[in-house]
Amino acid sequence: MWALKRLNLDWAEAANLRLTQLNEMEEFCFYAYESSVVYKERIKFVHDKKILKREFKLGDLFLLFNSRIKLFPDKLKSKWSGPFKVVNASPFGDVELDSEDGLRTFKVNGQRVKHYLGTDGEKHLVEQLSLKDGLRLTNV
Repeated sequence: MWALKRLNLDWAEAANLRLTQLNEMEEFCFYAYESSVVYKERIKFVHDKKILKREFKLGDLFLLFNSRIKLFPDKLKSKWSGPFKVVNASPFGDVELDSEDGLRTFKVNGQRVKHYLGTDGEKHLVEQLSLKDGLRLTNV
């Protein structure tokens, strides 16, 4: 008993101090949780802003990503094959493509295709004009 009087421990004051510390710790956890929720919302907004809505129209040309090309040692080999024509597109993201030879169709995930921006076999006419001084002008 004399040791408690010498250290001047007041049980009521110690209990009050401990409750205050627990409340501070709980408040700190609450602020950490709130800030993590705000951070996740901001990151989700930035991520969703970069996602483009793809529209698949019948007859459009697309390239297909070949994910099995990893087996080949060719570094510079393109992983995109095609172009393929869209035969059917569902609202759930799967796309039915027509093969290059036109004999069969197959369904793929809409995330594995991208728009083909090249020309569909168009040939450009090149016209050459001769000038008086022997210079040539080429018009495409």
